[in-house]
Amino acid sequence: MTRVKAKKALGQHFLCDLSIAERIADTLAEHKELPVLEIGPGMGVLTQFLLRKGHDVRVIEIDKESVSYLQEEFPELSGRIIAGDFLHYPLEELFPEGGQYCLIGNYPYNISSQIFFRLLEVREQIPCCSGMLQREVAMRLASPPGKKDYGILSVLLQLWYDVEYLFTVDAQVFDPPPKVQSGVIRLVRNERKELPCSEKALKTVVKIAFGQRRKTLRNSLKSMIPTGFDKLDDPVFGRRPEQLSPDDFIALTLMLQA
Repeated sequence: MTRVKAKKALGQHFLCDLSIAERIADTLAEHKELPVLEIGPGMGVLTQFLLRKGHDVRVIEIDKESVSYLQEEFPELSGRIIAGDFLHYPLEELFPEGGQYCLIGNYPYNISSQIFFRLLEVREQIPCCSGMLQREVAMRLASPPGKKDYGILSVLLQLWYDVEYLFTVDAQVFDPPPKVQSGVIRLVRNERKELPCSEKALKTVVKIAFGQRRKTLRNSLKSMIPTGFDKLDDPVFGRRPEQLSPDDFIALTLMLQA
């Protein structure tokens, strides 16, 4: 079958370097006992290594041309190729009864942040997630507090996952080459089971704070500070959002809710 044509609207850039594809597959080596869902397999450059390494693989692909290609080239995936959009697909149909699985992919640059927000929605089922995305975004997800890359997704993901930036991938190993470099990351669930504060309130605090990241929290969070609040002299309100760890944001949310 002829190669799949990369579609700009879907953010497709097909990885051509097999050694890099194998390195990405190896990021799940410690979780071989769990099934794997690969997002956006394209022509299966990563899929082939996941299969060779003995993983129980399912793939979800929105591109009809890619689905046809995969059906022809990977007959061993019969019944496990899902034509759909990961962002909206009812994942409980693939892994019923809360079964755990790993997530992996060469993620489309144009929706990579949305993919990780969806990951947070189903985090109880996903103990490990890895893959490749735009280097700038990958560095943001793994950034520690105090760095310019640290932001909303950094905090929300690091509440639940240990995030590690693994390696950088040059643009020239893709067809067509993107205009940016790529980065490979791995997320592994930490031991946190629940939050001592409202998760909805915490998300609101984080999003408002980073929405005005140049301001101190005393100024950016004015709309959330209750009447009669008597803790504005706390040093935390003189800081900017990138200076707070995920645990600091939990403490701040508790303070505002008290």
